Amino acid sequence: MNTQLPTTQEVLKRKVAYKVRIGQINEAKQNLENERLRNIEVNGKEVVRVNLIANVVDKFLQEGEKKFASLTLDDASGQIKIKLFGDDVAKIEPFNQGDTLLVIGLIRVWNNELYITPEILKKKDPSFLLVRKLEVEAEAPKTLDRGQIAELKDKILTMVKATEPEGGIDIDKIIMELKEPPATINNEIKKLLEDGLCYEPRPGKLRYLG
Repeated sequence: MNTQLPTTQEVLKRKVAYKVRIGQINEAKQNLENERLRNIEVNGKEVVRVNLIANVVDKFLQEGEKKFASLTLDDASGQIKIKLFGDDVAKIEPFNQGDTLLVIGLIRVWNNELYITPEILKKKDPSFLLVRKLEVEAEAPKTLDRGQIAELKDKILTMVKATEPEGGIDIDKIIMELKEPPATINNEIKKLLEDGLCYEPRPGKLRYLG
């Protein structure tokens, strides 16, 4: 009979990899134990492993005796790095700036900086960024008061006006960049269309009418 106890790494890998956005990681409460990060709290859950989708905005490779590599990830809610050491640096060699990645890994902290030690890295279609935002927002619904709704409407209108020289803005981009629930954003866009402040030159594209 095998009575060998599981290693710490094996225990951690059994933890659920919660679907999150980077902003949630950066804003989460950090729970420490003997100055080591035990977990972070996201929506009342104690999170050790994360599952996120983000774009690579920077890549760093250090060769030589002390091999080190990192990718800086951005999903429009914030930025975080994945870090690898030694022979593990080979895991990020196929990926470059501009790629959209699915990342599953462990949350770590060093010098007050949160980062991820990746277990799984996969290239994904950029459309998955919006899919992930919709998934996460669905798990954390919230309502806005009248003042917040008015502020959201102003933000949407400002974004539409700013992109008028480029021929307008995609609704998906508005949803990605604003932190409010997609359903609420879509509702305010519908009101702007009904009020004649904006129009759709084609489905999914907004332009300012004024």
